[in-house]
Amino acid sequence: MALTQEEIQSLNKQFKGIPPEEIISWAISHGNKSVVTTNFRPYEVAILHAVTEVDKTIPVIWCDTGYNTPQTYKHAEELISRLELNIKLYVPKQTSSHRDAVMGIPQIDDPKHAIFTEQVKLEPFRRAMEEHKPDVWFTNLRKGQTALRDSLDVLSLSKDGVLKVSPFYHWSDTQLDAYLQEHGLPNEHKYFDPTKVLANRECGLHT
Repeated sequence: MALTQEEIQSLNKQFKGIPPEEIISWAISHGNKSVVTTNFRPYEVAILHAVTEVDKTIPVIWCDTGYNTPQTYKHAEELISRLELNIKLYVPKQTSSHRDAVMGIPQIDDPKHAIFTEQVKLEPFRRAMEEHKPDVWFTNLRKGQTALRDSLDVLSLSKDGVLKVSPFYHWSDTQLDAYLQEHGLPNEHKYFDPTKVLANRECGLHT
């Protein structure tokens, strides 16, 4: 799907306040190959539910760092089963046990932190995108999460030219809580991202 920045800006104005399922339906119908990415962090269930309500067959790319909490893994298994997700799992080429022995989890100011992030998140993500070659990428990015994400919108372009679609971009936690309650969906807050450390720090996928 080839859109100019002017077309994206115009569509973003139209999409503000539009129900997520309508945005998702529009994107799927206008694209050639859609995927949704997830790490099963808090509120990810919303985008997974909304997208699969429109298309049950859409590939759900899960790049598992290997450092998730037991609660996150149990939450993931519950959602995979309940929503019948077409899950596509990607993991680092080195096990977390091996990495723990030779590197551990470096602090942000450690030069090895960039290598760590590349190994556990960026390389598996690139591998997934190269294999699936989507032109539409559904995410659960929301305004207020990070400074970078505040500069985006419902529609934005990735650095590789893929159309990122964030149907819940303007939604608050309170609105998402209501969505989850309305649809009887579980949430899980005991989540850990070893590449971010700070909640308002980007992990590298969206920069």
